[in-house]
Amino acid sequence: MVRLIAALLLCATGSQAQDVELTILQKGRSTSIRGVSVVDDSVAWVSGSDGWIGRTADRGETWHWGRTVGYETTDFRDIEAFSSNEAVIISAGSPLVILLTEDGGQTWRETHRDERPEVFFDGMDFWDDRQGIAYGDPIGGVMQLLKTTDGGASWQTISHTANIRLADGEAGFAASGTGIRTLDGGHVFIATGGSRARLLHSADGGDTWAANGCPMAQGSASTGIFSIAFRNDRQGIAVGGDYQRDERTNDAVYLTSDGGTNWVAPGKGTNGYRSSVEYLNANTVVASGTSGVDISFDGGLHWHALSGESFHVVRKAKHGSWILLAGADGRIATLASRL
Repeated sequence: MVRLIAALLLCATGSQAQDVELTILQKGRSTSIRGVSVVDDSVAWVSGSDGWIGRTADRGETWHWGRTVGYETTDFRDIEAFSSNEAVIISAGSPLVILLTEDGGQTWRETHRDERPEVFFDGMDFWDDRQGIAYGDPIGGVMQLLKTTDGGASWQTISHTANIRLADGEAGFAASGTGIRTLDGGHVFIATGGSRARLLHSADGGDTWAANGCPMAQGSASTGIFSIAFRNDRQGIAVGGDYQRDERTNDAVYLTSDGGTNWVAPGKGTNGYRSSVEYLNANTVVASGTSGVDISFDGGLHWHALSGESFHVVRKAKHGSWILLAGADGRIATLASRL
């Protein structure tokens, strides 16, 4: 493993120092990774462009790589893993394909396909190992939604039932698979950008929805909310900005304490556009993007630069504390600290 950076940062109180280390586990593979799913402190999967899928079962010491047969040119922007053997991947662009493996990625079965030329899906999330939801850009002004109740073995459209109407030029972003988040009790949040930035929220598993605006950078195709993270159905963080001006710090991160009805800017924001954000615990949050990685020790109120390296996505283990980041050129890193 190659040590990338060691930074001495101050916590929110300003009195306690914390060592945070970002360590490269993999790099140099010809794929841009935007999908990461960390199952526990040993098992993780990643998905990327040109059909590449990576898997580890020993906390990143060794990785098993493969290109999905028949999908070697497909860009798999999101992945959801349930174990070292079971995972679901979803593509961006047309045709939309969703694939399922139950043998550690040795074989993949196509469980959904949509060949409409205008289809473009942005990501998915699961409430548990059976129930999940995926979202895509609008067709005919209606956001596209799919649900599964059998772990991705089959999918049903709920687009017209949900009837989420988006403005002209409003859409999601397939930047990191974190523009959608599910929570216990049937809660699901979806972020939008483009002509306007909004947070969509359903409290009943996607049947009915409410929408609230966000003061994130907006108004053009490269702006908006790119990623969201929630501690509960009230407290959350949205990051984004303008990916074409990724060092611009204005309107790139906002916090909510009422489920997105109202938003406040942090006292000190991220150091530019960010495509992924993740809570590590109640107070510690990490955000990553093409212009670097930032960390906050006070729930997102103040951010500190951790690295200038580009990473599309950061995710924490669903059952554990392991943290992975990933990006272009097959780059995968882990974050370690005494948090």
